[in-house]
Amino acid sequence: MKPRVLGMILAGGQGSRLAPLTQKRSKPAVPFGSKYRIIDFAINNFINSGVFSVYVLTQYKAQSLTEHIQRGWRFGTFLSDYFITLVPAQMYRIEELGPVWYRGTADAVYQNMHLIDNYDADYVAIFSGDHIYKMNVEHMLQRHIETRADVTIAAYPMPQEQAHQFGIMHIDPNWRVTDFLEKPKDPPSIPGQPGTSLTSMGNYIFSRRALEELLETNMGSGESGFDFGGNVIPRALSDGYNVMAYDFHRNPIPGQNGPNTYWRDVGTLDAYYEANMDLVSINPEFDIYNPEWTLRTSSEFSPPAKFVHESDGRKGQAFNTIMAGGAIISGGTVRDSILARGVRTHSYSLVESCVLFDDVEVGRHAHLRKCIVDKNVIIPPGTKIGLDPEEDRARGFTVTDNGVVVVPKGYTF
Repeated sequence: MKPRVLGMILAGGQGSRLAPLTQKRSKPAVPFGSKYRIIDFAINNFINSGVFSVYVLTQYKAQSLTEHIQRGWRFGTFLSDYFITLVPAQMYRIEELGPVWYRGTADAVYQNMHLIDNYDADYVAIFSGDHIYKMNVEHMLQRHIETRADVTIAAYPMPQEQAHQFGIMHIDPNWRVTDFLEKPKDPPSIPGQPGTSLTSMGNYIFSRRALEELLETNMGSGESGFDFGGNVIPRALSDGYNVMAYDFHRNPIPGQNGPNTYWRDVGTLDAYYEANMDLVSINPEFDIYNPEWTLRTSSEFSPPAKFVHESDGRKGQAFNTIMAGGAIISGGTVRDSILARGVRTHSYSLVESCVLFDDVEVGRHAHLRKCIVDKNVIIPPGTKIGLDPEEDRARGFTVTDNGVVVVPKGYTF
């Protein structure tokens, strides 16, 4: 009999390091790759893996995410086990504290244990909603079952200097986790692989009994630990549960040649920008055009993209660029950029290495370089952004350490 697998996506991330993109939306709701939202990749991983029962747990600034899920991710109403359902934080009442929001990743699941009971799940796949990657969840589940694991953690080898932002695992030769350190200041390296640490991707598969026991021990007992990485996983190890690591690089993606190596935590503006720029390379490591691993999102009934004007000095043209429906390149030039729905660039304008969100309009003779421009911004004729950092800061724009300029949603010049 096929096991009952319930997916839970943790989508309550505030994403403060992505401000101003998260000024009016949560991190999983931030647009990505011209037509997607960050959360779409987690949902697609479940759907493409045959996990059709998914709860999306939300909290901060959830309206944009709510509208996106309701508009674009619905199954037929007659299929009881096929659903993608939003679960907003509902101010769970704790006797000593009164009503509280989700206090951490594990607490978000604990406050919704009734959903797991109602579904009668055998296994619960708890995944983060704010990373860019492809993952065959079914393969990870098979490994979880074969090793008789109580908990399986998706593992990703990372340069040691970056690993302090993540949970770090020690494993034995059979990939059983022997120790777990949450965001250590000095991450240890993998034995025999100096300069590389084995990090947790924040994706877990739990056997239901183990999940219930561990959450009741950590949350029900009134202890102060409310996160999977900082509290539940270390407790599982100390209490003798079978905790296994899953090698993400061995995760097979249909239609993809070679190992599965692409996973990005787009938690900063520079990381977010670079992940977008990854898509426009000639042979991108992260391929969004694989027909055997469809990447779905909400439908927008946009007209086709269009290029107009072909005369000396006034040509609508784009190079190494991804564009969504409704974009119009009207006598301007676009290079190495990501253009979302309804973007319009006017004659003699130049857009270089930019990420433009929905309905951005670039005026005549404007020049944009290395910018992220949020939705509904009209850039006046002749405006220059990304060429003079001091001028950009004087306008109130965020300028990152790597020189990326961010224009907030609805900015008026």
